[in-house]
Amino acid sequence: MAVLRFPDTDTKIDGEAIGGESRIRAELAALGIDYERWSLDRVVGDASADAVLAAYADEIAEMKRRGGYVTADVIDVTPETPNLEAMLARFDKEHTHSEDEVRFILSGRGIFFLHIDGKVASVEVGPGDMLRLPKGVTHWFTLCAERKIRAIRWFQEISGWAPHYTDSGVDRGYQPLCFGPVYLGVRVGSALGDALKA
Repeated sequence: MAVLRFPDTDTKIDGEAIGGESRIRAELAALGIDYERWSLDRVVGDASADAVLAAYADEIAEMKRRGGYVTADVIDVTPETPNLEAMLARFDKEHTHSEDEVRFILSGRGIFFLHIDGKVASVEVGPGDMLRLPKGVTHWFTLCAERKIRAIRWFQEISGWAPHYTDSGVDRGYQPLCFGPVYLGVRVGSALGDALKA
C-alpha cells in the first residue's frame, strides 16, 4: 500500500490544473466515494452536540436532501469512552452497511480501509473531511493512535447502520497506521486510483 502527498499547489492532470484537495476528491470519486472539505470555524472544540448541530444546520439539511437521510447526530469517542475496545472491534473487521456511511470529522483522526475490485486503499480522515461511502462498499475503520474522533453522522434509518461482516479476513493483512501531518505535512492524501490499478 502506498501513501502519497498531494501538494497544495496546482499540478496538471490530463492538461487540467488541479490542486491537492481537488485531486483527492477526484481520486475518491472514481471509486464512488464522495469527499469534501468543510470549514471548521463554526464552533469551538468543546461545543455541545446541540451547538454543533445548530452551527451546521444548513449543511446537515443539504446532506439530508441529497442523500435521503432522516437524522443526524454527533459522535464523540475518546480514550475514556466506556467499552471503547468493544465498540471499535465492531468496525475494524471488513464489513458493509445497508445504508450510506457519512461522516464530517470535527476533531481527531481515523482510517477507512476500502476494499474495492479486489484492491485495498486507505483514506486517513481528519478535521474538516467529509466522506460518504455508499451502501454496500466493503470497508473497515479504525482510530489513529490518539484514539479519539468527533464527527457528525447522517442516517437514512438508524437500524440500517449495523455492520454486515464479510468474514473474508482481508482486514487482518493491514496495519492501522496513521501518518498525519506530523509525518507528511499539513495535507495528506492517497493516490487511490493508482493504488487500485496496481
